[in-house]
Amino acid sequence: MRRYSGDEIDEMAAVLKADGVLSVPTDTVYGVCARMLSQKAQDNLRHVKNRPLTKAFPIMCADLAQVETICEVDETSRKIIQAFMPGPLTIILKKKAEVPSFVNGGLDTLAIRLATSKELHDLIQAVGEPLYMTSANQSGQPVCTSLDEIEKQCPLLDGMMEGTVSFGQASTIVDGTKADLPILRQGPLTKEQILNVLK
Repeated sequence: MRRYSGDEIDEMAAVLKADGVLSVPTDTVYGVCARMLSQKAQDNLRHVKNRPLTKAFPIMCADLAQVETICEVDETSRKIIQAFMPGPLTIILKKKAEVPSFVNGGLDTLAIRLATSKELHDLIQAVGEPLYMTSANQSGQPVCTSLDEIEKQCPLLDGMMEGTVSFGQASTIVDGTKADLPILRQGPLTKEQILNVLK
């Protein structure tokens, strides 16, 4: 399987533009990604992971400006994003009506993260649209901790970006669509920290 260095952005972008699926290092785990606006790319990603149709994928954006092209971002959510992202936070936001329904299985929300490395940021920019981003493993199996393991567990991948992962705690998930900002998964960031920036 082809392994790309972090500076082969154009080559990796070409794979993703052709509806391919790549493994990439993120801040917490090795991830697998595909371009967001292609049903075929999403199907290929599901095939690589053996993931059921009922589970939507998180979305990784390059920056806040890109988030605002696909989601409704109110003042509260904007403050949270500016304070903590990129970082160990996933925020649930209402998707814009023009985002195709296949992107998130008919739900009206998207789970959003921001690129946590220069390489990922540049890759998303080169592809020209956000990416589905999920953990590199077969659905229901432990997360892979090395490129060799990914190659064995996900042999249908179109390539892998080399790089190291710190295997930190999974991100905190906050629901930005609700006024009380419920925490759906506790991670490194606490609700108290989030509320503090809104005072």
